[in-house]
Parts: sequence; structure tokens; C-alpha cells
Amino acid sequence: MSNPPSSGPGAASDSMSASASASGSASDSMSASDSGSGAVSAATAATASPWAASASASASASASASASISAATSTGPASLSTDTTPTPIRPGLYAFTLPATWNFAMPSGGVLMTCALRAAAAELADPVLHLTSATTIFCTPLPPGPLEATVTVLRHGVAASQVRVALRPPPGTADDTTGLELLATFCRDRTGPDLVGASPPDVPGPDDSPSVLDDHPHNPHGRIPFFRHFDCRIARGERLWIPGWQAGPPRQARWFRYLVPQRDAAGRLDRFALPPIADTMPGALVQGLGPSGYRFYAPSLDLTLHVVDDTDREWLLVSTYARRARAGWAIGEAEIWDDRGRLIAYATQSMYVKNLAGTPPVVDASKR
Repeated sequence: MSNPPSSGPGAASDSMSASASASGSASDSMSASDSGSGAVSAATAATASPWAASASASASASASASASISAATSTGPASLSTDTTPTPIRPGLYAFTLPATWNFAMPSGGVLMTCALRAAAAELADPVLHLTSATTIFCTPLPPGPLEATVTVLRHGVAASQVRVALRPPPGTADDTTGLELLATFCRDRTGPDLVGASPPDVPGPDDSPSVLDDHPHNPHGRIPFFRHFDCRIARGERLWIPGWQAGPPRQARWFRYLVPQRDAAGRLDRFALPPIADTMPGALVQGLGPSGYRFYAPSLDLTLHVVDDTDREWLLVSTYARRARAGWAIGEAEIWDDRGRLIAYATQSMYVKNLAGTPPVVDASKR
């Protein structure tokens, strides 16, 4: 998602303009490589995949989807890891040059979070530690281009380490105030209990889910740079840009596959590839509010991510839920599953709801 206009409350970060407009012009709001053991837990491995048929997707189908996405955007997909790799300046200070290719209207807040996490991992320089949890506070909008990360190691322990990162434009630029602050915990794998307490949502697999790309003139996806890096498919929820869509539960689920695979040194999904797709929660709010003349955008105040497992799969289901919106604010959450039914991560977010047009509706979607 994108940073909001600078006229917003400086708490802003990652959301496209969202709309509950019946006209169908709504955009649908959509973010150190670990080297632990990588062993799949016995409890998790025993979980049957609800999308077993989809797990064997043909290479030709994937190639066709990739070609459609590339044709719908001005350039082909880029590598998240390449575009968010820091250059060390001195201990505790790192530089980035983030291209606009990861924009919604402004850079995805999840991608900015990935930049900060990579700086944290570079400062720790401990490949046994892997990302376990992180919270990002979005303070002011950050543009694409040169950025600097100041990293403070709060504790570098044997089992866990905590790091703080401030990401901002370089000193002396037009606005060099802090854009975001991140607190992250990196841990090493240890012996402990293994509990599976959640079940994957009952939605179609990626092979049976339609692409977010279609020929409708109001579909925003082909115009948003962020989406050129993904094969993205709708598993749950309406096409919010097509007139006549129906309100439903405040939930949305989408399959994401990076067109340039994001892998760590052990060949697993790079945990730093999770924030960009976790930062996709406002669409669930639109789904719950339903079509009307009301339009809004929902920039992030914060984004918290907990990474609970590893995967070697490419397809990831992001299942989002808008739990509550009130008094100009909203909260959301997301579960990220692989296509074998393994829970990979859980995220939460609070959002600033900026009214653009119409009267904010009052809706009880809890019984849908």
C-alpha cells in the first residue's frame, strides 16, 4: 500500500485509496534471511492441505499468469530482495535507494518495513537468528528514492536479540524527519512445545481463484506498480471495482506469489518477503461496509508481524479481517498461510480512516 498525502496526520503509511462506491471505481487496498533449522514441525506437517489439488499447478498456467501481469504493467517484475538490500555506510547506518516500482501512490509501507528489517539483520550480522516479530510505527510519508536507516541494537543475546530502526530520507533533503520506527525481535530455534491452534480458511486454492487482473475499465491493479511483482488471485471477497458487488463479512482472502521468488540461503521463503503482503488489510473494511457513495482511504498507523513458521512454497494466502472501525479509526488483522495449509505468519494493523466522499455508513457486519 502507499503512503497517504502529506496533508494527512503524520501517522500514515501503507494504503491505497479505498472505496465503497457503487460505481466500481474503488481501488482494492492492498507488504536477515533466517537460517534456523528449517525443519517442519511434526504437528504442522501432519496438517492436510485443503488446497492439495492446487499445489500441483502447472508451469504453463503460472507462465500465462505472469505474462498477463507483465502485459498489464509498464515493466516486468523486480526482486524485492534486490531493491531492499542495504548498503552499509558505517556501523549503525545503512543506505537504500528504493525504486518507485514498489509504489501504490507512494511506497508500500510493508516494503518500507522490509527495508528496515534488512538493516536490522545487517547490523546483527548473526545468521543463526531469524525474524520472529516486529512492529513498525509509520510517522510521516516516505517517498521512493534514497533512504537511510539508523540501527540500534538494544540487546544481542544468545536466544534472542532486539533491534530498533529509524528509517528516513538522508539528512539535508526536503523532509529528513523520521518516516518510520521499527522494533524487531530476532530469535534462534530452540526445543519447545509444538501446538497448532488455527485452521486455514475454507477458500478455493490458487488454481481455482480468479486473477485480480481483468478487462474492466475501473480495475486499478494494472495501473498500480506494486502489483506487477505478483501473481495475485481472489480467494474470498468481491471484485470491488465492478458495479453491483455485494457487501459481505468484513473479510478478504487473496493468494500471492512473487514473480521473482524470494528465498533465503536455505531455499525457504525469505521471511522479509512477508510484510509487503501482510500490509493489505483495508480491503476487508471495504468488503464489510458494502457499496455506497462513501469513499475513503485508510493509511496505516502501525503494522505488527509475527512469523511462526517457514515454508518452501511459493503461493501464500493472505486472509484479512476488519474487526472494528469507529470514530475515524479501524483495526485489522491478517493470517498468512502457504498452499499446504501451514500458518506462516500473523499480522495486525491500526488505520486512520480518511473520508474522501459521502457519509460514513453505520454497519453491523458481525452476523454475516
